[in-house]
Amino acid sequence: MPQPLAVVGISELVTLSGPPRARTGAEMGDLAIMRNGVLLVRDGRIEATGTRAEIESRITAEYEVIDAGGRVVLPGFVDAHTHTVFAGTRVDEFERRARGETYEQIAAAGGGIRSTVRKTRAASEDELFEAARARLKWFLRNGTTTIEIKSGYGLSLADELKMLRVIRHLNESGSLRTVPTFLGAHEIPDEFRGDRDGYERLIVNEMLPALTREKLACYCDTFCEPKIFPVESARRILTAARHAGLGLRIHADQLSRSGAVELASELRTATADHLEQTDSAGIETLLRGGVQPVLLPASAHTLGSKRFPPAREMIDRGLAVVLATDFNPGSSPTPSMPFVLSLASTQMHITPAQAITAATINAAYSLDLADSLGSLEPGKLADFAIHDCSDYREIAYHAGVEPAARVFIAGREVYSRS
Repeated sequence: MPQPLAVVGISELVTLSGPPRARTGAEMGDLAIMRNGVLLVRDGRIEATGTRAEIESRITAEYEVIDAGGRVVLPGFVDAHTHTVFAGTRVDEFERRARGETYEQIAAAGGGIRSTVRKTRAASEDELFEAARARLKWFLRNGTTTIEIKSGYGLSLADELKMLRVIRHLNESGSLRTVPTFLGAHEIPDEFRGDRDGYERLIVNEMLPALTREKLACYCDTFCEPKIFPVESARRILTAARHAGLGLRIHADQLSRSGAVELASELRTATADHLEQTDSAGIETLLRGGVQPVLLPASAHTLGSKRFPPAREMIDRGLAVVLATDFNPGSSPTPSMPFVLSLASTQMHITPAQAITAATINAAYSLDLADSLGSLEPGKLADFAIHDCSDYREIAYHAGVEPAARVFIAGREVYSRS
């Protein structure tokens, strides 16, 4: 175990301590900040938090003392929706959209997800691992310590398993925590065009049993849209995944008001993600189903959409909102949670405090990890970042800046800007 740590000289120790559940309503604005705070870490976990006057007498010679230099300390961001394992880029499509083509037009012409599928299938497991491991450093530089990663760029039995093994290997490498999600129902692959039912059978009868045998995923997700996986197809896949012992997530209402929110409520999925097209009735449906919304404003931004998820109404109605990057090579090539926080404030009109709650403790609850992550409370894992600012609001305010000066996972430094 690493040496015990005492982090002192903290302008704002943002603990997020609070009730043992995801935060809703006014609770999302309460970050439980300790000014002139001290953080003690022992055996990789939070030992104590408090003001310097309360804690200083407990700092003995056995502690390594870290002076935060008047900076902010935050729990590590928990990014609950990413697609970090893939080959190649889609920078050509980025330029085509700038020239006026839509995401849907590019996808219909063989681009989009299927373009990345072809590149990912051609890459070896080692090549995918090395590319993804390099990307993990981008997350760390922004203060993120845990990411959910979806498969979904393989779309064949062998290639989906290859992706999930890479995600497991990334977690074992120790540089950043990963949570694996199976997204075989991301798109219809080229060899099954015109035969969605055949591909659905492949997912249910071959992919789910194989990944379950190898214990490669915690969750199953589907991209529920009428032209891709409509409600009935998504229901069959998610029901089979639940029978296989996986938790459920769903891409819902990104491109259309598709019925996906109603399916999420019916199945009581852990999350419904995207929700750009969701209306007041959809919000009420999510509330009835106890479903957490995962909002991805960087995706709407990159696609040039003028419609962002109705985050303000969701919070006012009592949903435990989550923010995530949706990092992927096509619609959201950003690993920056601070950029997402900025978009949440400027485009969805939620406060920086609410945004930080959505990217830490609420995100941890959406992944069933809140017992150990998402806040700086005694007994939890010591995943935290020292940010180069004196006021937590600067993290969202200075959009585009990588604010993390030092990042720790289980009390071990994994990134230092110097």
